[in-house]
Amino acid sequence: MVFAERPGLAEGLRAYGLIVMMWLRSTMAYRASFAMTAFGNFAATAFDFVTILLMFSHVDALGGYTLPEVALLYGASGTAFGLADLLLGSMDRLGRRVRDGTLDTLLVRPVPVLAQVAADRFALRRVGRIVQGLLVLGYALVALDIEWTLLKAAMIPMMLLSGTAIFAAVFVTGAAFQFLAQDAAEVQSSFTYGGNTLLQYPPTIFAKDLVRGVTFVVPLAFVNWLPALYVLGREYPVGLPDWVAFLPPVVAGLCLLPAGAAWRMGLRAYRSTGS
Repeated sequence: MVFAERPGLAEGLRAYGLIVMMWLRSTMAYRASFAMTAFGNFAATAFDFVTILLMFSHVDALGGYTLPEVALLYGASGTAFGLADLLLGSMDRLGRRVRDGTLDTLLVRPVPVLAQVAADRFALRRVGRIVQGLLVLGYALVALDIEWTLLKAAMIPMMLLSGTAIFAAVFVTGAAFQFLAQDAAEVQSSFTYGGNTLLQYPPTIFAKDLVRGVTFVVPLAFVNWLPALYVLGREYPVGLPDWVAFLPPVVAGLCLLPAGAAWRMGLRAYRSTGS
């Protein structure tokens, strides 16, 4: 038997919100535990920036970028990824559901499957990563000597929202791939967590082929590199024109459309375990 995703964006958002509220009530029933796990998440992600601080204790610049400039890249990428991870981080468990047959229990409910998978075991503790990213971003904006204009100021929230959408598209596409691979959580993580780690550093330290790959193939460069370089007034990698800094919302939309199509194709191709 072949299953198909139930339509309805409004219905899906409503179902997602209800499932999230259920998990939030469960989480808040043990507030001390939540506080400790959220702090643990904050501390664990903070070690990434501690690594950068250790690097700058021995050098004045990394790939030609100062510490506040790298902090801007780090904070923007970390915050955008943290938001996507909070909203859709449960998608990487889809392969396990496919293998053990528990996905079938979601298919028989009158609720969009994507909403159920995305909201499953909603982990509010992941807010620690977002807070840590925002703190580093705040430090960068204070420490940098930027000649602010209206466009540069608008670039910051646009970068965070568009970056969240791009990472969300990667999460959904990776989950759709797990319908076929069934055990591809690590592959998905290489593009989500791995992509976030990549974007925390300036593009000048990477090979040009890699920079081209995350610009034209998997467009992670639009999460923070290209808009942040406009804010910093720096030269764009691989000879790109200045106007590409304004494309993240367009790229985010173009990423979400095929991600949705890939999800529907994967779900239609799914075969029940029969048990």
